[in-house]
Amino acid sequence: MATTVITNISSLVTNDPSLGEGPLGLIQDAAVVVDGDRVAWVGASSKAPATDNRVDAEGRAALPGFVDSHSHLVFAGDRTAEFNARMSGQSYSAGGIRTTVAATRAATDEALEANLVRHIREALRQGTTTLETKSGYGLTVEDEARALRIAAAHTDEVTYLGAHIVSPDYADDPAAYVELVTGAMLDACAPHARWVDVFCERGAFDGDQARTILTAGAARGLIPRVHANQLTYGPGVQLAVELGAASADHCTHLTDADVDALAGGDTVATLLPGAEFSTRAQWPDARRLLDAGATVALSTDCNPGSSYTSSMPFCVALAVRDMGMTPDEAVWSATAGGAAALRRDDIGRIAPGALADLALLDAPSHVHLAYRPGVPLVSAVWRRGVREV
Repeated sequence: MATTVITNISSLVTNDPSLGEGPLGLIQDAAVVVDGDRVAWVGASSKAPATDNRVDAEGRAALPGFVDSHSHLVFAGDRTAEFNARMSGQSYSAGGIRTTVAATRAATDEALEANLVRHIREALRQGTTTLETKSGYGLTVEDEARALRIAAAHTDEVTYLGAHIVSPDYADDPAAYVELVTGAMLDACAPHARWVDVFCERGAFDGDQARTILTAGAARGLIPRVHANQLTYGPGVQLAVELGAASADHCTHLTDADVDALAGGDTVATLLPGAEFSTRAQWPDARRLLDAGATVALSTDCNPGSSYTSSMPFCVALAVRDMGMTPDEAVWSATAGGAAALRRDDIGRIAPGALADLALLDAPSHVHLAYRPGVPLVSAVWRRGVREV
């Protein structure tokens, strides 16, 4: 198997403090050796071993591929009209999801897959090498199962979100819909998913319903994650920590008890600044979480309603500008933090044994991701050792 050295890297983010300086494990004038789909060696360019192939980074910075641990990409249609109305003064609520449900149900498998692939490629061009995505826009047994089948063909990180909202078909009987989500729908969907999620929020599912759904999913071998505390204060974060969920996502409205719970448990607080940007909502307070000792991830929440961006660099810039994060913290959260939210130790870092997922920037430092917001800085991307961009 051929080996490749990427050399003349101005600044390398390894996310391994044992390899370099600070929490990011920074190495200046660095090199990375790739063997197959794995990182084989990292260190100073002057000490790089001989390899079959050589790539000159020409003084660019390198960092792990972004880990986008929260997206909703199996859908049809868009919600331009809703966005336009919101930017003209209307408020955001969970109800707009129904528009996407109708369009998704009407779409063919081929159309849904083509749209998913388009968004995955769009994210890859911006440095995202691992991407989680969910069902949640079908809300019937057949449509939820087909969404997960389509997603599973393109990513290992697939989440069953039959509990996105109460299906319009069950608007007058939410209890019956919960029975469906934990019964026939779960039976059809569990074989295609790794995770189970619920939108625990006003207008969606309350704490008791969320507990029932997550417990049922866990009994089928799915690992919980929770849409928690996005629109209002509520039980989502506490429930996520209690049930050992991998992540509580959004975390916009937090009490001191919520922050303490996240800091004292293993549940990652996944923050989704694209949603606040696109809904003009209150920003999550990342500084508060970090200072308390919680693990924080950043993700796009890419979806057609409340955060229609696939750009992790954009989310890094928002987190630094509006959520109190330093550039180093934001980059860590968009890489290693996302890996933690997916309970993965083979991604989110550039170290021997990790998957060879990395991005080169047309800049000398990772700080430029926040310093130059909106600029397409990603110049090359390797995913599992293969140059994709």
